[in-house]
Amino acid sequence: METQPKSNRMFAIVVLYDMQSTYFNNVLDGIADADAHKRLDTKANHIAWLAGSMLEGRFELANWFGLDQKAQSHELFKHNKGIQDDVQYPSLESYKKDWAQISPILREKLMQASDAELGKILDFPEMNMSFPLYDMVTFNTYREANCIGQIALWRRLLNYPAMKYM
Repeated sequence: METQPKSNRMFAIVVLYDMQSTYFNNVLDGIADADAHKRLDTKANHIAWLAGSMLEGRFELANWFGLDQKAQSHELFKHNKGIQDDVQYPSLESYKKDWAQISPILREKLMQASDAELGKILDFPEMNMSFPLYDMVTFNTYREANCIGQIALWRRLLNYPAMKYM
């Protein structure tokens, strides 16, 4: 596995990306699909939504790098769609399958990204925003860590053992 990205700016990002690629599976390990939909009488995003949202983020990021792929759950998450009440989200196993598919492809894109490519401006006219692709990469990396932490908390709230890091 290649260890040195083309852009020096990506080194720490790729290290985190690799960790989070593993942690996604670890944090979901052993959770029953029924429990993944529990909100414990709160408005908090449940595990099934958090995991699907993370997956959608990886697919979107891959597409900003020029791919044209969609997760099986794309329709539930496209355009940053929030959690929907009374929706049965896909199984955690289906998310893991799509995660395993997109993660090595996106990793290669991150490794091969040039500074010029990372400087490409992404426009979001519906939100009246634009920013460089690098900013989207860093935000997505941060957001993945945040979602993994939320799911780790849900594990404990639902009486599952703590997430294993190895």
